Amino acid sequence: MLGYALWRFVLLRDVLAFKRMWWLFLSGFVEPVFYLFSIGIGLGALVNDVTTDQGMVISYAAFVAPAMLAASAMNGSIADTTYNFFAKLKFSKTYDTMLATPARPWDVAIGEILWSLIRGGVYSAIFFVVALAMGFVRSWWAVLAIPAALLIGAAFAGVGMWATTYMRSWKDFEFVTLVIQPMFLFSATFFPLAVYPESLQWLVKVMPLYHGVELQRGLLLGDMHGGLVVSVLYLVVLCALGLWGASRRISRLLLT
Repeated sequence: MLGYALWRFVLLRDVLAFKRMWWLFLSGFVEPVFYLFSIGIGLGALVNDVTTDQGMVISYAAFVAPAMLAASAMNGSIADTTYNFFAKLKFSKTYDTMLATPARPWDVAIGEILWSLIRGGVYSAIFFVVALAMGFVRSWWAVLAIPAALLIGAAFAGVGMWATTYMRSWKDFEFVTLVIQPMFLFSATFFPLAVYPESLQWLVKVMPLYHGVELQRGLLLGDMHGGLVVSVLYLVVLCALGLWGASRRISRLLLT
């Protein structure tokens, strides 16, 4: 019984830690909103309508908005399971203290990932309200957009935490930027997949954010197709793999 659901206390610790830093908590959704206004609306005024890969003709801003929603979920999850997680793992030794109790590495991984999902979910919900107010939500399927954002966040949180356990210093986080930034720009976020050279389309399709963008675009626009099932399965597998890998690495680093 002592070891039952101790991830709740890991989650509670994060909630209390951010209680007095609400401004920092909310700052993460600003970047996608700025992208939406500057590129989706500013550049969108100069760009003709966009034809999606499924043949739907929409405005450029409506095309970009679902991608920014997926990016909001990614940003919230990555912030907590990389930089913040690394600081607690290597410097404040937070997890050494936690694992001196009946809590296990699995509890640490689940608790931290759930906190990152709360953060990413808040970012996504705020962005969704902005997109709804601006008329970019065009389907009742959009009621699933927030659950989809949580799935996207879970996939990035698990893999982000797993990767962070291999980081040796803050300099290693240059690799995080090296991966996240190109993925943000080239995961069919600003242009349909069809405009990419065929030799690069396969690379785009293996990017996690691409599947998140496809899922959100289908839900917000009502552009439902069989490929979305593949995207959901991809993200579920990635989440499970990341959670498994992160818990094993935490165990190896702190219990051996």
